[in-house]
Amino acid sequence: MRARILSMGAILLTAFVVTAAAHADMQDDVNQALSILERFQEIPESAIPDVIMRDAKGLAIITLTKGGFVFSGRGGTGIVVARTDKGWSGPSAIGAGGMGFGFQAGVQVSELVIVLNTPDAVVAFAKGGNVTLGGALSLATGPVGRDLEGSMAVGAVMYTYSRSQGLFAGVSLEGLVIGTRDDANAEFYGKPVQAREILSGSVPPPAGAQKLLKFLSKY
Repeated sequence: MRARILSMGAILLTAFVVTAAAHADMQDDVNQALSILERFQEIPESAIPDVIMRDAKGLAIITLTKGGFVFSGRGGTGIVVARTDKGWSGPSAIGAGGMGFGFQAGVQVSELVIVLNTPDAVVAFAKGGNVTLGGALSLATGPVGRDLEGSMAVGAVMYTYSRSQGLFAGVSLEGLVIGTRDDANAEFYGKPVQAREILSGSVPPPAGAQKLLKFLSKY
């Protein structure tokens, strides 16, 4: 009985954070994405290397909240952008949710940058459905240090970078489900628009995305 109650609690918590993600304001997520990237690059020793950013096919930037006791729920919002022949695409809104197991107590807020290293990784986000991290979309902690130079062999489909606060010791993204927030995209772009249209660069980015795109233009 106790296990059933805890399991139901985790399901309800996950449902709550996913629902909250659906109603989040996308402009806030775009502004937050820029702030996260700037914070990641502030300290050269722990920065995302320029070579990784230059070779990236796309970026997913998420603020993720995780909380629970024994069982846990996690969810958040963010954006994904892709490199096109004409530069970086406009942002497409995403929401994240999932469940965790094992002894975990407390609340953790994490700022995540997921570097999409291959075209297939971008396609997974562009389809407009749900993307489950792990498995075929292999994850690895990305190398750090701005002085990293030269070309690098890609060790995973996606590199992850995180900054965390709270009581959890680390961030595990295996099994995290990320989906497109179509309503948020429609509101931000002023019309219904699909993720693949945004990430292919066929939809002009709104004015609210220009500061983010200016930052990314360095790469």
